[in-house]
This record gives sequence, structure tokens and C-alpha cells, in this order.
Amino acid sequence: MKALQLEQPQQFRFIDIPEPAAPGPGEALVRVLRVGICGTDYSGFLGKMPFFSYPRIPGHELGVEVLAVGGGVTNVKPGDRCAVEPYMNCGQCYPCRQGATNCCEQLKVLGVMMDGGLTERLVLPARKLHPANQLTPEQCALVETLAIGCHAVNRGNPIAGEHVLVIGAGPIGLSVIEFVKLSGAKTIVMDLNAQRLEFVRAKMGVANTICAQGDDGALETLKLLTHGALAQVVVDATGSNKSMARAMNFCGFTGRLVYVGITPAEVAFPHAPVMHRRELTLLASRNALPPDFARIIRLIADGKIDTRPWITHHAAFGELIDQFPEFTKPETGVIKAIVDME
Repeated sequence: MKALQLEQPQQFRFIDIPEPAAPGPGEALVRVLRVGICGTDYSGFLGKMPFFSYPRIPGHELGVEVLAVGGGVTNVKPGDRCAVEPYMNCGQCYPCRQGATNCCEQLKVLGVMMDGGLTERLVLPARKLHPANQLTPEQCALVETLAIGCHAVNRGNPIAGEHVLVIGAGPIGLSVIEFVKLSGAKTIVMDLNAQRLEFVRAKMGVANTICAQGDDGALETLKLLTHGALAQVVVDATGSNKSMARAMNFCGFTGRLVYVGITPAEVAFPHAPVMHRRELTLLASRNALPPDFARIIRLIADGKIDTRPWITHHAAFGELIDQFPEFTKPETGVIKAIVDME
């Protein structure tokens, strides 16, 4: 069967791989219906993702259909449409035993550290499948992106009435916005790209945005929007070490700063005059947890998350080599590109 392999940065090729074996105990054979393209895929393509290894079959945002199940599987059955939790954890290490399966010591993410979903069929642990028959295949492929934002907001733990500043209005920032809004907190979004901010205002209903063309101007605008208090929670979704270093300046006293973006570079910030004086809390957010997937599926099914603005571009599997480089260009206005595998 066909698969799309990233041999090295900026070099895709179609390859033939063996059909997967029949699912064993606790496993399921699935047909891949849709694959979402995310920032990790773009960074891997450009050679800028620290956890990515080559050659690799990418694809971790998956909407799949169950074809067969192995012994002992009760959570899914053939014919079920599912979202995939792509974080393969060992279940034995200290984080796993504490329920922090998102940061397992042996963690491997589909399409990043192990081959992923840009192929026709694959066998997965059934526990990583979340039934979502009420969702479309495209919506199933969006669940993982939304889960990243869900977990990041859980880490910051905003409460109704607090000001939350989301820095970076790319797909991960947009997923953060969805869950800030659901928390009842007051959402403010900052980005360098005016086109992205217009999308946030027009499609996501966020009135307060800041075009960050300079620290002083952005800081003063934030003070005006928060009556001088700054933000109780700041979530940096940029993946830029420069932005991450500046983000602390936007935190109010006793505020929480969440890094959900990833950078291979060092992040430096002033300790005494900012972090210590304001008694700030610095948090990382990695991947997501199983309950996040179940929650998101319910929210989409209940109409509390509108997925329509998300999917801006489509590609057929056979055409992806030609189209993928275009998706990396900001001027194309890609929010979420979905690959049709059927």
C-alpha cells in the first residue's frame, strides 16, 4: 500500500509499504480517512522540529475508521469512526503511573518519532482511539489540534472574569482561544500578522486583539484593555524563543505563563524585576490527555465548538507533494489543511 515519506527536510516521496498485520490483543486495524497538517508537520518539513527524525511517514491528526479489532478490545468496533490520540506511552514509567501519559518518559508521537498516518491503513492500540461517530472525518482530524489548546488552557487554569492573553494566532493559538472562551475568561489575542488577527475577530468573535509591532506599544495596549492589571494568564503559542522571552512582561502580578509552543533555542528572561517581583508561575504544556479528546468530541457534537472556520484548505493524498510547500507560506492564509486519504 502507498505511504508518503519525508526522506529529509523538504524532500517527500511516495513509497510502497507492507500491509499491516492483523490486529493483536488490545489493537485495532484502521483505515485512514483524513489527516490534518499541523505546525509540527511544517517544522519537520522545514527541518526545524527538534523531536522529528528522518526518514518519517508524517501524520498525527487523524480521522479513521475501524476495520477490525483484536482480542479484548471493547471500546471500539468495526465501522466506528474515531479520532486518534497519537501519543504512544509506555504505561509503566513514573509519569504514566501518575496519569501524565502526555509526557511519558518513553513517549513516541505518531508521525514525529514513529511513522504516522499518511498511509492507507495502520494498526494502533485500541486505547488510543476515541469513538466519534457523530463527527465527520474532517472533524475527527481536528480533535488532536483542539486537544493541544484544551490542555494548555487547563494548565493555565483561567477562571471567569480573568484576562487571558493568547500570543500567536496560528492553529495552536486558535485552539487555545476556543477553550479560553469556554472558561468564561476575557480573551485577548496578540500576533504580528494583521490577517490572522482579522480572522480571529471575524470568525472567532474575539473583539480585543493586539498587533504586536513593538513591545512598548503592545504592552500599553494590554494595559488599556486590562485597566492596568495586565493578564492573569498568558499563553504563548508562537514557538519563537524571542516571543517566549518577552511573554513574561505581559503577565500581571501572581499571573501564570504557559508555554505551549516549542523552540529548540534557549529562552531567557529577567528574574528579579519581573518573575520574582510579580511572583509569577511558569508552566509548560505538552500534548494532551485522554479526557481532553472525549471532552472535545462532545463539544463538537453539541455545537459548542464550531469547526467550520478551521478548515481552510484541502489536498488529495496523491497531490500532497506538490501542494505541501504552498501550505508553509503565510500568504496562502492556511489555518488548517486537511488531506483526503480516500
